[in-house]
Amino acid sequence: MRALIQRVSRASVTVDGQVIANQGNGLLILLGIEEADDGEDIAWLVRKISQMRIFEDEEGRMNRSLLDVDGEATVVSQFTLHASTKKGNRPSYLRAAKPALSKPLYEQFCQSFSITLGKEVQRGQFGAMMDVALVNQGPVTIWLDSKNPE
Repeated sequence: MRALIQRVSRASVTVDGQVIANQGNGLLILLGIEEADDGEDIAWLVRKISQMRIFEDEEGRMNRSLLDVDGEATVVSQFTLHASTKKGNRPSYLRAAKPALSKPLYEQFCQSFSITLGKEVQRGQFGAMMDVALVNQGPVTIWLDSKNPE
């Protein structure tokens, strides 16, 4: 399972002209799921993301977590995080899980993350064409892969 997390001052997701997610200070999480992913990958990512100290403290140092700052979060499913670009110019998405597997894991990730934060995380619409807008604060953008945790 891969996640691209971005610290944002605001973010939104729009589908067919309607805003379905709108948040302030916190994280925008793009989540890619592959066939080999399971509950252990979810648990590792939820723990890592929620406790990652990437928000500033009183001294301006990145020393606070999303939990510490009571921040908001939006999770958007993005199979393209598993793109392979080794051959040619057209990415291959063979490693990305099919919707029958990835949708339940996406829902499970969102539910687990909500429980950890103590509030609902906002979500994109699984499988839809979405317009994702954000103001990346810092900028802070971090790539995590549960299959390569080091």
